[in-house]
Formats: sequence, structure tokens, C-alpha cells
Amino acid sequence: MATMRDRPHMSQPVEAPLRQQLAMPTPFASDLASRQYRLLVQRGFTLIELITVMVLIGVLSVYAVPRMIDTVSFFARGFHDETLALLRYAQKAAIAQRRTVCVAFTGSSASLSIASQPAVASCDTALTGPKGETPATVTAKTGVSYSGTPTGFNFNGQGQPVDSSGVALVATQTIAIVNASNVMVEAGTGYVHE
Repeated sequence: MATMRDRPHMSQPVEAPLRQQLAMPTPFASDLASRQYRLLVQRGFTLIELITVMVLIGVLSVYAVPRMIDTVSFFARGFHDETLALLRYAQKAAIAQRRTVCVAFTGSSASLSIASQPAVASCDTALTGPKGETPATVTAKTGVSYSGTPTGFNFNGQGQPVDSSGVALVATQTIAIVNASNVMVEAGTGYVHE
């Protein structure tokens, strides 16, 4: 008569290979095996994680999307910052080279030129910009412009704003940009700010 040993397929309970295939712990397994089983079985996201992601998407859609769609305000702010930087560069170049630097405006651009000799009020040479462009220029993108064409002025060798004849300005220069804040150049000191 055949014993259990003679029948290899009967030597183990039938469910043991199935549990090993599914990585299921036996009833006498340790807590570690039980935790591993739960990690294998748990798939997907919890309700709290899903709601958190939905809230973050909602917040982004309220604040970020309108700013990306309204490019005119974005470009106007960029043009404002570029104009501010160009005017600060003009003043610093005038002081560093001790020469007059002239700022000329059109309806949508500003450019710089410099006097070829010290103590000369007129500018006859294009000023190279900080990025190597000649002349140093800022140009507005489509839909952005100055609010009216600003009056051109110069910075003397001491960095003070002066008119084309070299006389110090008595009033603050205001450069208005459509859809952005104004750029101001203080009379006497040449301080360039918003």
C-alpha cells in the first residue's frame, strides 16, 4: 500500500504552492511577512491623496493659468524691467567712462549712445550693451509700448540727468509704460527706480 511519502504530490498540502505563488503568508507567518503581503496587495491612491491632488490642480488653475494666458501684462512687466535696467546701465556707463551717455526713445524702444570725448554734451558713438549688442537697446514686444514717446535725456559724467545742452534737469523724468508701472529718474542724483 502506498504511503504519503510515496506520493510526492500529496506530501504537502495543496494550498501551500498557491500561497507561495501569491506571496501570501501562512497563518503562522511573522509580522514582517504580513506587512510585505499588505504592501503587495495595496495598489492605487487613497481618497485623501486624490482630493489633495485635485485641490492643488484647482489652485494652480485659479492663479497660474490666467497669468499664462494674459501675455500682454507679462510682456509689459518685462519691458518695464528691461527699460529700468537699460537706464541704470546708462548711468553706470556714464560714471565709469566719465562721459555723457544719451538715452533716445521711440514709441516702443530705447537706445543708448555715448560721447566719444569727455566733457562733450553730444553723443556720437553707439554704446555697447552689457550683452555685447551695439547699440544697447530695448525693444517692446507686440502690444507693449511706452505711454507716449518719452523725452530723451542724457547722463553726464557724474551720473546726473541733463538735457541735450548739458543743463541739469530740475524735474524727475517719468517713463510711462502701458500696463506696467512707471520708471522714474530723479533729478539731481539720477537715481533710477520704479
